[in-house]
Amino acid sequence: MSTNSGPGWKQYPEHRIATRPAGVRVQVRAGGDVLADTRDAIQLEEATGEGKSTVAPVVYYIPRKDVKMDRLVRTSHSTYCPFKGHASYYSLTNGPENAVWSYEDPYDEVRVIKDHLAFYPNKVDSVEVS
Repeated sequence: MSTNSGPGWKQYPEHRIATRPAGVRVQVRAGGDVLADTRDAIQLEEATGEGKSTVAPVVYYIPRKDVKMDRLVRTSHSTYCPFKGHASYYSLTNGPENAVWSYEDPYDEVRVIKDHLAFYPNKVDSVEVS
């Protein structure tokens, strides 16, 4: 039995979150610079159930070790997901606010995204997948 299970799973058992190694190179560019570059991203796909609609586009979670953390500033903004947990946010230095999020203590079902960051594509120059 999971000791840190997300409450959303019990309430919405048809909800699906799939995580796997992305198996591709992911680069994030902001302000003309490469902000993140990795071949170790985790791909997360979230849907409302088997064969049902997708909740959001594929999200690539990038290990902190592959992100220029000195270009980010932690903010006080936070959100909550009953499937993933509490998200913390970062703004880009001299750039968009709350452009990056991280589940620093995610629920067990998505523990693989711990110590990873995700970027809002509309708040950076690009998120390139190759």
